[in-house]
Amino acid sequence: MTTTSTETVLAPARTAKTATATVTVRRKQGFQHGGWFVAPFLALFALFVIWPLLRGIYLSFTDSNISGEGASFVGLDNYREALGDTAMWDALGHSAYFTLLVVPCITVLAFLLAMLAHNIERGKWLWRLCFFAPFLLPSTVVGNIWEWLFKQGIGLFNDTLGIETPWLTDKSYAMLAIVIATLWWTVGFSFLLYLAALQGIPDHLYEAAKLDGANAWHRMVHITLPLLRNITGLVIALQILASLQLFDQAVVMMDFGGGPELSTRAFVQYTLEQGFTSYRVGYASAMSVIFFVIIAVVALARMWLLRTREEGAR
Repeated sequence: MTTTSTETVLAPARTAKTATATVTVRRKQGFQHGGWFVAPFLALFALFVIWPLLRGIYLSFTDSNISGEGASFVGLDNYREALGDTAMWDALGHSAYFTLLVVPCITVLAFLLAMLAHNIERGKWLWRLCFFAPFLLPSTVVGNIWEWLFKQGIGLFNDTLGIETPWLTDKSYAMLAIVIATLWWTVGFSFLLYLAALQGIPDHLYEAAKLDGANAWHRMVHITLPLLRNITGLVIALQILASLQLFDQAVVMMDFGGGPELSTRAFVQYTLEQGFTSYRVGYASAMSVIFFVIIAVVALARMWLLRTREEGAR
């Protein structure tokens, strides 16, 4: 082989090596420059998320009180007590029950409202505003509004329906009242996600289906719902994580108590009671760690199911 032919063969390899080195240098330079832009966020994230998390894990192994003085290491005693605490499991059950009620309802309702706002011809902006506006209200405002709506004797809800249901004083109805208020308050966020996804579906798919004789029901079942599968999974995951952390609207509607016979006392509320009412910061930290693990397991299980479904579809 001549020198010319050797150079011809080696030239592409040298060019590729040079290009790779250039890309590597540019990536390093880009990381160095970009690192300064993300540094403030990383610092705040470490200060307000990472450090409190590590501090909470440490406190869970101590008998620390709210003053932070005189704490001693107790090992796993807080965790043993928490796992045997029936009140904690009752509070967790209330959070889980609330989640089971809210997640399916809010997913279906958000989808139906998004379909309505997407397909209506006149006043689209007004419908979108009406459906999304409650989500912008603070939780205390929402809680006070619905507490007055559900008040027995003077509440607008009972007066309009002509009933005398003790929504806030009977354990059979208390959690349902919180669910209704939560649906009205938070459906706007999921509605917005569905609406954005609907606007991303190409119109020619529906036009082709119409030409093939598909009616509105068939178009929704065979086009809309399959294309919204990913956004539905996202809505369900976000709602599960949010619903398990039930606290503010329930506390406000029940006048900062646990509801009738403690039927609405959620896990977060019980944890705060242990930390700031009973002053058992170490025990409350242990319960917080347990709750964190539960939420992490739920999130990972959801990701595993989604990945399994995608692999099965392939």
